[in-house]
This record gives sequence, C-alpha cells and structure tokens, in this order.
Amino acid sequence: MNYRHGFHAGNFADVVKHSLLLLLLEALGQKPAPWAYFDTHAGAGAYDLGSDSARRSGEAAGGILRLWPARGKLPAAAESLCDIVAELNPGLTPGTLPRIYPGSPRVAAALARASDRLILAELHPEEARALKAEFQRARHVAVHERDGYEMLQALTPPKERRGLVLMDAPYEKSEEFELAVAALVSAHGRWASGVYALWYPIKDDSARRRFLRRAEQSGLRKLLLAEFRLAPRADGLAGSGLLVLNPPWQVDAAMRGCLEGLKPLLAPDGGETEVRWLVPE
Repeated sequence: MNYRHGFHAGNFADVVKHSLLLLLLEALGQKPAPWAYFDTHAGAGAYDLGSDSARRSGEAAGGILRLWPARGKLPAAAESLCDIVAELNPGLTPGTLPRIYPGSPRVAAALARASDRLILAELHPEEARALKAEFQRARHVAVHERDGYEMLQALTPPKERRGLVLMDAPYEKSEEFELAVAALVSAHGRWASGVYALWYPIKDDSARRRFLRRAEQSGLRKLLLAEFRLAPRADGLAGSGLLVLNPPWQVDAAMRGCLEGLKPLLAPDGGETEVRWLVPE
C-alpha cells in the first residue's frame, strides 16, 4: 500500500519490461481473435518525470531519457515504446526530452483493438484514482481498486480464450516471491490458455535463485526466463527479469535480440542479458 511507482518510472527496468511486454502483445495481436489483458499491480497509468519524486530518484536518466536520443536505431519493441511515449508528449521539439512516461496499462492500451479488453487492479487509493481518471472514457478498460491476486482469482477465466496477465508486484513484502508463484499457479489452473508475464527485481541473488527454484518445482511447463542485468554495483536494483508462462511462438528469439540491442544503451558500463527456458514444454 505504500509503494508509489513514480519514483522509478522510466528507469532501465521499466524500459526493459515494457519493451518485452510489447513483444508479447504484438504476438497476441497477430491473430484476429480478441484478447484480454490483466494487470495485477497497474499503478497510476502515466507518470510525470518532472515530478518531485521522479526528480529525487533521477532513475529515468538511466532509462527512457537515455533511449530517447537513440530513436531510429533501437530494437523494434523499444522503438514502439518510444512511439507511445511520443504520443503522450505531443509537440516535443527536436532535442527535447519527454516529460510523461506510460505505465504498463497505457502500453497495453496502445496495442489494444476495439475487440480487446483491459482489466486493471491497483490497491493504492491515490494510484487507483489516477488510473480511473486516465481511462474514464475508455469503455474497453475496467479499473478495480482491489488486490491484484484476488482480482485474478475472481475474474479468470475471462470470456476471451486468449490473453495476457502481467504480474508486476512492488516486492515490498518479504513473502512476495512466494505469493507471486502461488498466484501464477492458481490462475493458470483456471485459465490454462493465457500468457502470463511475472516481473521480478534482481537485488538479492539468493532470493532470485529461491524464487526460480520454486517456479521450477511448481509443476508448470513452458516457462521462459528473460533477464537484464547492469554491471555489478553495491546498492540498488542490479537488474530485473520477466518469467513468461506460455510465451507465444518464437518470442524467445525476439526477446533475446531486443535485450541485446538495449544493452549498449542501458548498460554502457557493462551488463548481461539472458533468455532461456527455465522449464521447457
């Protein structure tokens, strides 16, 4: 309830997460059947990079503000992300950096067709109000001020056979890794045809290893791991990962190319990327 993503909006982990999310949604959009998008920790929808919180952290400088001058030379998914950012910042003159950065709901909404639906959960009251205001005129978007895991339990399976669940918890709780895996297993049991993308931070590598071991031992199959790491540093976020259940065909190769293309820009002092099957089909 205390987490506010505005401090971290547009940082390197956001850019990586949203680029990979776009690859997944673009793959879903290649077929005409409608899809449903669930976001368990949706946030405010869009963030002001000029706000006090964003300026205090300065994290966007290592993320979207580093990508922005390189437009035209980015991986395709990152170019798509920059196009979405440009739409949120109309009238920017050449050389001017964007001020508004999208949250994952705005990224998903940019790719949603008239037949697709977005179901968003946000528990923080102020964030939920901002999210509702962001989509107040969007009939295909439902915003719920409730626990995201509980929302998944209540609203899956949807009427659509196809879709994507983004689970993007803040990991403030020590048990968040366990809760995320349990929610993943539970939701898959109800909606086996959905694609699930579980984001996680890389801070404590022992916690990461325990989390991945739990996922391996969960009984789930077809689990793809995609990770992006900065050069080793003493504090803060060292990297992030996305664990994808039921990824679309050949998205592993697309993710690998995207992360490698982002590495020189987001990790100029050295970094690592990895895309591999944690559990094969």
